[in-house]
Amino acid sequence: MAFEELKHDFSEIDKEVSAYVEHSLEYAKLKSFKISMVLVTYFAKVVLVGVITILSLLFLSLAASYVLGEAFNNQLYGYLVVGLVYLILALIGFAFRERLNKPILRMFSKYYFDES
Repeated sequence: MAFEELKHDFSEIDKEVSAYVEHSLEYAKLKSFKISMVLVTYFAKVVLVGVITILSLLFLSLAASYVLGEAFNNQLYGYLVVGLVYLILALIGFAFRERLNKPILRMFSKYYFDES
């Protein structure tokens, strides 16, 4: 009688462990889906805003180059000045590239470790 009861208890434990593993796998799938969707939507927004910004910056740069060229009486000088401004901005961005790590890690860890 005790053996049958023990056997029944082990079969219940086996069912509970199987259910726990199954639910844990489902939770992991949902968690990974949530994280991947947050990343996909974030990058889609960044790409959309980035493309519009780059196009705007392109036309504004062409206009500024033209105006500066007219002011210098030489279009080449206008384009050189705008190009040098972008080169200086690129060098400043390169110098401060390490400072971008913390905000990016903080933002993505918020989504990864969020339990809701």
